[in-house]
Amino acid sequence: MNILLIEDNENILDGLKYSLTTAGYNVDACQTIKEALDYLHNNRPQIIILDITLPDGNGLNFFEHYLTKYQIPTIFLTACDREEEIVKGLNLGAEDYLTKPFFTKELLARINKIALRCKKSAIIKIKDIKFDLDKMIVLKKDQELDISSLELKILHLLLLNLNKVVNREVIIDKLWEWTGNDVDDHTITVYISRIRDKLGTDIIKTVKGIGYRIDEEK
Repeated sequence: MNILLIEDNENILDGLKYSLTTAGYNVDACQTIKEALDYLHNNRPQIIILDITLPDGNGLNFFEHYLTKYQIPTIFLTACDREEEIVKGLNLGAEDYLTKPFFTKELLARINKIALRCKKSAIIKIKDIKFDLDKMIVLKKDQELDISSLELKILHLLLLNLNKVVNREVIIDKLWEWTGNDVDDHTITVYISRIRDKLGTDIIKTVKGIGYRIDEEK
């Protein structure tokens, strides 16, 4: 997957290029809007990471008047943390918005979510388990498993956060959102146990005292 970085700070640019390349992405970089326009004339990245304050213009305006027509998922990465700027960027259709200073791992997690959604094949495969994101079904050795709606949603949540721990509190909040019922730690333990039994494959890792994680297959 190709990512375009539009950022004029060379230290941030070099650090992100290294981190994203190490994570397996193809990365190109521009430091001005003019460079970005020239690049986009002949190239179509799958994701854009865009600074707002650039030497030759405003990233928000550039996104609004040029990038929106291409519908390329864009993450704003900027030192500008004013609420009106954040709201404007999101209302214009930006995928996400991170303010500097930021954690590289957090940015990678957000990029991974976009990458996962943008895959032509909306099927996540971990060991002998396949999760079809479009059909919302789980297959084991190409046979569909009988998994309840709530179990599917929990598994889906874990898979959307590949290589990242999902806190038990987050799962509890999501279950309340999905059902309107109060749940506790024991409820989460029961659901995870049921999902593991039905999968019959040890892809869900317990991070003691924190939550659960599914790792991407290498």
